[in-house]
Amino acid sequence: MNWITNYVRPRINSIFSRREVPENLWSKCGECGTMLFHRELKENLNVCTQCDHHMAISPRDRFEALFDGGIFTEVSVPAPITDPLQFKDQKKYPERMKAAQKKTGEKEAMLVAEGDIGRTPIVACAQDFSFMGGSMSMYVGNAILAAAERAVAMKRPLVLFSAAGGARMQEGILGLMQMPRTTIAVQMLKEAGLPYIVVLTHPTTGGVTASYAMLGDVQIAEPNALIGFAGARVIQQTIGEQLPEGFQRAEYLLDHGMLDRVTKRTELREELITIVRMLMDLPPAVSGDLPSPEQVAEAEKATAEAPAPADAKA
Repeated sequence: MNWITNYVRPRINSIFSRREVPENLWSKCGECGTMLFHRELKENLNVCTQCDHHMAISPRDRFEALFDGGIFTEVSVPAPITDPLQFKDQKKYPERMKAAQKKTGEKEAMLVAEGDIGRTPIVACAQDFSFMGGSMSMYVGNAILAAAERAVAMKRPLVLFSAAGGARMQEGILGLMQMPRTTIAVQMLKEAGLPYIVVLTHPTTGGVTASYAMLGDVQIAEPNALIGFAGARVIQQTIGEQLPEGFQRAEYLLDHGMLDRVTKRTELREELITIVRMLMDLPPAVSGDLPSPEQVAEAEKATAEAPAPADAKA
């Protein structure tokens, strides 16, 4: 044994055996602590394969799993006034917006899209909790109004995925005004005889719960989602009583008549297809029946030729 054997050869082997390992290959489940391979986690729609804990998922990833073949078209949303109150706390409001846009890759807290699920055309909108807590802003109000107008114009049902901490404080009363605006949008759907289905995800709280998130014809929630208006600690301090276990969680609300279903994310698409087709008086969908490329092209052409939603003023 000499220095060539002890040092040079292992050194050479280590150089040629190096492999670049991408970052974020593994994610840790916040519930059970299991390390999950990112590809396996994504295929399971960000649901832990060990304990079924539902992690956060972006609206774009949700839509790719929801629509047939992952194909959907974004619906344009009128842009509201930027920083109407000139609000500033530790940072200026525009700075917070830029940081959120950089973090999420989206321009605001709600994404609106249209496409087919199980050969059934729908309009869908989803909130992104990672964008300033999914807070209800003037843009979010415009987005729901645009989604409702599009659904009425195309005679399609509207499916909404809620995830929010309440109204956006940087917009003050203008954020709170989205509660009645979105209620009017829901009323437009009801007057047109179109289904409005809400999927409440973790968390859905504050003014969102007090408006459009609780006005669905069918109320579905993901497992263990936090759903409520005021926080549990505030309620407990106000009434001076110990709250029941699981208070404000999806399963508790289901047991007390506030929800119609609690459905796993991996089973949600099939359930939505069944519910939408039932409410639209359509026959059951054929399992695995996806559109052909020609039908996709035809649908995109029809979408491009359809009238755009009218501008909604904040």
